[in-house]
Amino acid sequence: MAGRATRLPGLSCSKEILPVAFSAASVTAAPQPQAVCEHVLTSMQRCGIREVYLVIRDGKWDIPAHLGDGSQLGLQLAYLMMGLPWGAPYSVDQAYAFARDRRVALGFPDMCFADHDVFRRTLAHQEASGADVVLGIFPAARPDKVDMVEIDKNHHVKEILIKPGATRLRHTWGLAVWTPAFTEFLHTFLLSHRLHAERAPELFLGDVIRAGIGAGLNVQGVEASKQAYLDIGTPEDLAKAAGSDPEQAQ
Repeated sequence: MAGRATRLPGLSCSKEILPVAFSAASVTAAPQPQAVCEHVLTSMQRCGIREVYLVIRDGKWDIPAHLGDGSQLGLQLAYLMMGLPWGAPYSVDQAYAFARDRRVALGFPDMCFADHDVFRRTLAHQEASGADVVLGIFPAARPDKVDMVEIDKNHHVKEILIKPGATRLRHTWGLAVWTPAFTEFLHTFLLSHRLHAERAPELFLGDVIRAGIGAGLNVQGVEASKQAYLDIGTPEDLAKAAGSDPEQAQ
């Protein structure tokens, strides 16, 4: 939750607590609007996750004011401050000291899923396979907006393309589960990267995962959902979320 939401100018609150009515497939009645970040937090809670670290930047105090200690969601929330401002991997690494020996599930606070079992499926695959990293895979219609992922028949991730203009690939990743092996790899990778980070392009998590594949980590992907997720990071996608239609997701 450490971003600046530059694609959504003029917001009266942090993007992560904007109210949206995007409904999960498991919900039959018309849902009440809720903060967008509560969608991913609810998906985590439903698969048994209880401890969540939220990384925020200075000034986004309306997030802890809204979510509190997480008890209303059945979670234990802790807040960490963003440190180095050179991309999402640095924000994730803020939890290194607390999660280095734990299995980690990563979620993005501006995504809505069409069902709430996406983390359950991804966690189950990691437990069964023993992979160092498992990416939750979704269909994607706009490759220029996401990381596109190539997976072989044995679930191994062969390639990650960061926001390609055009590609034959049809799937992206929207969440991840990993073991301490990747937590340590990420931390060590950033120790080296920060030496030239100010002069380098923005670093994405897909870049680090791809480097992990090159270093021999076992990175796999599993279908988290047959329906695309919806990222409310742009005005057009925020409008879709307000319409609560999962079929409109990109």
